[in-house]
Amino acid sequence: MNKQIIAATVAACLVAVGCLLLTQPAAASQTANVEVAFSPDGGAERLVLHTIDSAQRSIRVMAYDFTAPAVVHALVLAKRRGVDVEVTVDYRSNIEEDRSGRARAALGSLAYAGVPVRTVRVFPIQHSKFLVVDRMIVETGSYNYTQMATRNSENALVISGNAAIAAAYLSNWNTVSAQGQSYAAP
Repeated sequence: MNKQIIAATVAACLVAVGCLLLTQPAAASQTANVEVAFSPDGGAERLVLHTIDSAQRSIRVMAYDFTAPAVVHALVLAKRRGVDVEVTVDYRSNIEEDRSGRARAALGSLAYAGVPVRTVRVFPIQHSKFLVVDRMIVETGSYNYTQMATRNSENALVISGNAAIAAAYLSNWNTVSAQGQSYAAP
């Protein structure tokens, strides 16, 4: 089975079971390319980093836990090459419960590099984990952007080439981020 048929089937299944809330189902001509990777062998992180590195215009990050130095580094490099990067994270996990200081260090590195960071605490937890790149590519899955994610059983899924799917994720990013507050490194 070729990638386009698989991608169309995955998108149709997501719409059919209500996992994807779009104002209109994706048109049959609107196919998507799908890539998957798993960890703990590092495949999930490699796919996330590759997705970040592919950005040319914009990256929007929604994260629960955020401590992965490799992801921070990739986002800072993207910012330096002119990509518009913004990050939204869960407040409790990254501020209140950050006993190690790793999350605050990661967020501080981003803020110092000029990346706008927002923290959200209006929900019991902000548990979404995804990237939207160039308004056309979505990375999602169980992969938390953390140091532990390279050792855990994790998955990452990248959907590219379907504007409706990317728009749905970007709309959610905008809605959740608007409910957060700007993070200022201490």
